[in-house]
Amino acid sequence: MSLDSLKSALPDYAKDLKLNLGSVIGNSDLPAQQLWGTVLATAIASRSPIVLRELEPEAKANLSPEAYTAAKAAAAIMAMNNVFYRTRHLLSDDEYGTLRAGLRMNVIGNPGVDKTDFELWSFAVSAINGCGMCLDSHEQVLRKAGVERETVQEAFKIAAVVQAVATTLDAEAALAE
Repeated sequence: MSLDSLKSALPDYAKDLKLNLGSVIGNSDLPAQQLWGTVLATAIASRSPIVLRELEPEAKANLSPEAYTAAKAAAAIMAMNNVFYRTRHLLSDDEYGTLRAGLRMNVIGNPGVDKTDFELWSFAVSAINGCGMCLDSHEQVLRKAGVERETVQEAFKIAAVVQAVATTLDAEAALAE
């Protein structure tokens, strides 16, 4: 199973998604580790068994064991952080922002791969999970590290397309039941 399987599974009304999926993954200018870590982390964040099942083997084949684990760790830690920080931001009581989070986040400081790659993956997962605070935080770290806006945008393009494919295929599977 593969990227081609996902594209062929998309219905005709989602032709743009087929084209975009091939473009953002198949024609990406990102280095392989950044690309496939972003693909794996966003496939996990999409919560779609179909998308994860199809993209994980190719991601695993293109990532070192350390990068594979780190991409999964980015998806895991951001699943928690995005809910926590998005909620803190959405509450009208600003006092929550002064309270200690009290959540373990050690992997962010020592992800086992280049910190920039981990930040990019965390940023992409935050795009799917819709946490503005996390998006701003990770984007600022990336930009301070010298990452170009085009690279940052590439990550959220991947996130957008992976999420759209997941939504479409999961809806089609549910309708077929």
